Amino acid sequence: MSARIYQVQKNALQSGKALTHKWVLEHAPAEAKQADPLTGWAGSGDTRQQVKLNFPSEAAAKAYAEKQGIAYTVIATPPKTLKLQAYADNFR
Repeated sequence: MSARIYQVQKNALQSGKALTHKWVLEHAPAEAKQADPLTGWAGSGDTRQQVKLNFPSEAAAKAYAEKQGIAYTVIATPPKTLKLQAYADNFR
């Protein structure tokens, strides 16, 4: 049983930074998804994939995983870059 811990990233279509401070613990899939013969939908018997736990900090997520005996990997948050340019640059 393993999990990954990461910080929620801002969607490309969002302008604000709401809810990007949260850290998420998400279980890795234990088995591959298979197509249902009747409906054709993909699914598996692994119910842990449906659970996403939110934490206020990385340390809290790590502490929970260690307390529950869950092996985890932390995915580093990429640095935020701003492309600053002046309005006048559009006319050059």
